[in-house]
Amino acid sequence: CVCVCVWGGHVVDVLGCVLLLLCLHERRQGYAHSVRLDGDIVLGGLFPVHARGDRGAPCGELKKEKGIHRLEAMMFAIDLINKDPDLLPNVTLGARVLDTCSRDTYALEQSLTFVQALIEKDGSDVRCANGDPPVFAKPDKIVGVIGASASSVSIMVANILRLFKIPQISYASTAPELSDNTRYDFFSRVVPPDSYQAQAMMDIVTAMGWNYVSTLASEGNYGESGVEAFVQISRETGGVCIAQSLKIPREPRPGEFDKIIRRLLETSNARAVIMFANEDDIRRVLDAARRNNQTGHFLWVGSDSWGSKISPVIGQERVAEGAITILPKRASVDAFDRYFRSRSLSNNRRNVWFAEFWEENFNCKLGMHGKRPGSPKKCTGLEKVGRDSSYEQEGKVQFVMDAVYAMAHALHRMHRQRCHGNPGFCQDMADNIDGKELLSHIRAVSFNGSANTPVVFNENGDAPGRYDIFQYQITNRSTPEYRVIGTWTNKLYLNVRGMRWRRGDSSLPSSVCSVPCRTGERKKVVKGVPCCWHCERCEGYHYQASEFTCELCPYEMRPDANRTGCVPIPIVKLEWHSPWAVIPVFISMLGIVATSFVVVTFVRYNDTPIVRASGREMSYVLLTGIFLCYAITFLMIAAPDVGVCSFRRIFLGLGMCFSYAALLTKTNRIHRIFEQGKKSVTAPRFISPASQLAITFSLISVQLLGVFVWFAVDPPHTVVDYGEQRTQDPASARGVLKCDISDLSLICSLGYSILLMVTCTVYAIKTRGVPETFNEAKPIGFTMYTTCIVWLAFIPIFFGTSQSAERMYIQTTTLTVSLSLSASVSLGLLYMPKVYVILLHPEQNVPKRKRSFKAIVTAAAMSGKLGQKGGDRPNGEVKTELSCDRNFAEPKKTFIFKTAR
Repeated sequence: CVCVCVWGGHVVDVLGCVLLLLCLHERRQGYAHSVRLDGDIVLGGLFPVHARGDRGAPCGELKKEKGIHRLEAMMFAIDLINKDPDLLPNVTLGARVLDTCSRDTYALEQSLTFVQALIEKDGSDVRCANGDPPVFAKPDKIVGVIGASASSVSIMVANILRLFKIPQISYASTAPELSDNTRYDFFSRVVPPDSYQAQAMMDIVTAMGWNYVSTLASEGNYGESGVEAFVQISRETGGVCIAQSLKIPREPRPGEFDKIIRRLLETSNARAVIMFANEDDIRRVLDAARRNNQTGHFLWVGSDSWGSKISPVIGQERVAEGAITILPKRASVDAFDRYFRSRSLSNNRRNVWFAEFWEENFNCKLGMHGKRPGSPKKCTGLEKVGRDSSYEQEGKVQFVMDAVYAMAHALHRMHRQRCHGNPGFCQDMADNIDGKELLSHIRAVSFNGSANTPVVFNENGDAPGRYDIFQYQITNRSTPEYRVIGTWTNKLYLNVRGMRWRRGDSSLPSSVCSVPCRTGERKKVVKGVPCCWHCERCEGYHYQASEFTCELCPYEMRPDANRTGCVPIPIVKLEWHSPWAVIPVFISMLGIVATSFVVVTFVRYNDTPIVRASGREMSYVLLTGIFLCYAITFLMIAAPDVGVCSFRRIFLGLGMCFSYAALLTKTNRIHRIFEQGKKSVTAPRFISPASQLAITFSLISVQLLGVFVWFAVDPPHTVVDYGEQRTQDPASARGVLKCDISDLSLICSLGYSILLMVTCTVYAIKTRGVPETFNEAKPIGFTMYTTCIVWLAFIPIFFGTSQSAERMYIQTTTLTVSLSLSASVSLGLLYMPKVYVILLHPEQNVPKRKRSFKAIVTAAAMSGKLGQKGGDRPNGEVKTELSCDRNFAEPKKTFIFKTAR
């Protein structure tokens, strides 16, 4: 019948179902027991006085706390209300209390007692033996029901009570499903729903830093609804992932709990286990964890069904150590303690189960009809609760009393309206107490409850969420106990410092799928499991932009040490103390000293024959170029700025231009003289000193003109080159401060000077056959050959290191050393021999005999012919020496004939 009538919490066939259940109920009346208190207004009560029976029996063993304590709390509250002159004055409350036996189907059957008075019985077809019509006993009219305890029972009963518009106030049912005001519109409760509890548990998990948890629920509305609410919140917030969701069957088979523990260990990182389970299942889960040697591994987070109860943890304290439990905020009712301790067999005959409680509580037997046939002793009736047995007020006593008081306050509001404030039970209220009207008064009540806490209901009949957070702790100084570590009232307040874990450890344990990534690492989330990830380090010039992404730093920046941001790349330049600068500077200083020494010597001996014969004007021009070649080293190493960059452009190629323009002019003059001598004895044009200077400075002006055009097209400025030393390791990356001169611009700047050098070399080759001492032809040739070798070596070194990290240092050093070597070659081959003669052999520094230009050319021509003929003679050699002094018209001519003997 139950299976047919109630399907998924919905009543299908109302009339047929009720009639069938009434039939079954009346057949079982001989077995059912109830507590009945007479009164003007009768309230129903549903309590789990007995546990669920085994092997088909409806009821099992007695529940002392959940059953008897709660039942007595209702009767105690009714006694207080009936004695209160201000609450329902001159109106007596009665009660009809039934045992649900912790079974929803049995409770549904029992609850039909509450609706019997509302069902009219048709006696037209029934006659007594004497022909008189039947007389039906009038059942009590129940105006409201207090209960039930389990959510599954409340859901089942609520489906029947709503059909007859009987309001119901539960003292312990917390399933979120009961908040549905469209299906359970006559249901209210003085305890908060599990949706609040699930939110509180989620806040606890978040505060502990756990993001990977498992859930465990007892099969039924309470467990499944609680876990469902927790899972829903975890999806909405997104901060916690559910590793596994396991369910404990109503009738677990042997080994079921060991299997559950093994399943939980499959995701061993999910150490936190969220439990919405009844206390029997909690006890068996803890026992299975102990048997499987998992003491200290799991971090239990229990719902209010665990709360601060001792029974689940007795004998397995170590397994439960550190468990965090939640319980609706409550306080012990001292008046009830005094009341219950005063109860005895003689003064509590209205409770039909009290004798059974007496036997259970004092472990004795009441006569031959007692419920404990194996008990070794008989009850005397003089035992005292709390003296001869342990006593602790059951946790829901406060809420039972609050539920009764809420119903009484609602009836009081209705009484004032119906009876117009007159004391006593008026006829208007006696004739009809409308359940819908009473429900509206229930939802409107607001008063301080038995523990001096406010009692109110929202539009769905739910009480506000107020919880105490407990932790089961074991310390060396005391026995294991539950300690309050926080509260939750729409917001969590948790004392993390007061928490203790295994062996008194205060450090927070972890329950995470993946450890947090270190700074500079991004999370690569596992698909479908947002709490599990792999950590990938941001490589190269990337930094950690967010938890999940790495981004590239701007070009002029690099990641910081933690790779959480970017910092500017250090800017470097060639420092004076660097080995790359010390060597070129040393060479340049030696060169400048040597050049200065030569200039001073030439100035000092300016009018001597050797100085005059070398061409004083051109010599000074050439020495100026040599000096500039040495001096450019200091500009190349100096810290770049606009002024330094400007001078670099001007003087970089100017020193070479001075040198090779002068040398080119000299070699060109020699070449023209001897070429002209082959044709005629007439002197060529533009061979005077003034002409030579004019030609030289004309060649130099081309270099200066190019530099000025460069200035106009691209004004000099500095630039930081980050690509030159942008290494794979950002830590060694540097930005190079330098002048904005590209390699191409550099070569173009030196290109004209190199062109002069190559041209000069060509003329040196052409004049290689002139007399040996004629106007420095051969020393100039050796100088140009050596200079070409230097610059041919410079080019591959300069461009071959363009990709090197030390590019700036190598190229700057190579360029400056090449310039210094070029200047040194010119200085050493052209001027050091002269200085040597001037200073150490002044006897050779004497004037030569003057010869005319005609004689010079004739001697040169004859020297060429004699040289050819001498080469044809096997027994002789002709040697011709010519020397030409710019200030003398006639060169000296000497013929030396050597005849072989």
